[in-house]
Amino acid sequence: MDRYFTPVKIIRRLLFSLLVVGLAGWLFGYTFELLVVYLVGVVLWNSFYQLKLSDWLWKSRATQPPQAPGAWSDIYDGIYRTLRRSQARRRNLALILQRFREAAETIPDAGLVIESDGTLVWSNKLAQLYFGLQWPTDKGIRITNLIRHPRFIKYFGEKDFREAITLGAPGGGKREIELRIMPYAKEQLLVIARDVTRIRMLERMRKDFVANVSHELKTPLTVMQGYLELMAEPSALPPARMTKAIADMTTQTQRMQLMVEQLLTLSRMEADYQETFTEQVAVGPMLHAMVSEISLMLNEQQVQLQQQIDNDLVVLGNADKLRAAVHNLLVNAVKYAGKGAVIHLTWRREAEQALFSVQDNGPGIGEEHLSRLTERFYRVAADRNSHTGGTGLGLSIVKHSLESHRSQLQVESVVGAGSCFSFRLPRDLTLPQG
Repeated sequence: MDRYFTPVKIIRRLLFSLLVVGLAGWLFGYTFELLVVYLVGVVLWNSFYQLKLSDWLWKSRATQPPQAPGAWSDIYDGIYRTLRRSQARRRNLALILQRFREAAETIPDAGLVIESDGTLVWSNKLAQLYFGLQWPTDKGIRITNLIRHPRFIKYFGEKDFREAITLGAPGGGKREIELRIMPYAKEQLLVIARDVTRIRMLERMRKDFVANVSHELKTPLTVMQGYLELMAEPSALPPARMTKAIADMTTQTQRMQLMVEQLLTLSRMEADYQETFTEQVAVGPMLHAMVSEISLMLNEQQVQLQQQIDNDLVVLGNADKLRAAVHNLLVNAVKYAGKGAVIHLTWRREAEQALFSVQDNGPGIGEEHLSRLTERFYRVAADRNSHTGGTGLGLSIVKHSLESHRSQLQVESVVGAGSCFSFRLPRDLTLPQG
């Protein structure tokens, strides 16, 4: 049967059926009556299947159409095929929408879609985290009511989005967010926000590094330049003054050389980040040799060093990096603990890990300084390094050395009671006993 209907085909079919019924009525002598009965039957027949169609479309949960003879079977099948195509399109659209949302959630930036008047249309989870949005509660609210920073309100009001804007994250904290607004779709705007805290921190660190290096080099160079100017007329310089000048220049030269060596050490550690180790390092004998090397410093400071060293405790690691870490921690303790201090040096096994600690009863360090001790050139006191001959790089070297061994420096300190610097090497780097 031809499933495609046209007005001509419908009229032709109706006239043909009327002709057949009319002929039959003429043969029996009831032409008019039979035609009326036929037309009434056609109306009732069509009304019945219209009702079934209505029930199927609006009331029934069945996916298959009801059974029907003749033309109504074709109509039901046509509607069913149209519904199936519509469902397939909806599934494809839902799949595309789901993939878009998944892609929007995986990008490393926060994204928001807003109307041209600022009404929020959509946001991904990262945007909700950055700006403290409650989704979908905040949908339909103006963006300036959600991001209340005065600079952003002014920026959005001016409608000049050629340049990005950087704001502190709403709700406080140290996070810095860079926002960029771009035209999107029709009369909509796309807001892209990314966390630039680390980038800004690295920029500040770079500037601080250049400033600190310049400052550290300026003092010894000034001293040397002053003495060299005096030496321009050696006859006017007494022998005792000459001896002091040479000693001071030697000290400043050694200090600059130490700083350069430590900067190179830091650079090498950052470039040579190791994840696995095969070298066995006997830290115990290394510590005994180190104590002998600084014996003169211990005597000068009148420091009492108490040792608890497990000579049999061997670890996997980089000997040079571990030596740099423990040497800096031990020397710092001797330098800053003060005369007559008592220092406890420990290297032992603890919970299948290797524990190193240096504890003193010196003046201690204020809590506000603890989180910044490993920053390059950071000083607890402005003149601390100048008195001790340090460069402010020792604990930075310790930090990078321990990070390459999957460990961290732990600092505990109480002002007036002393400090404890320690670290633990993980179980997989600690060789079993025996």
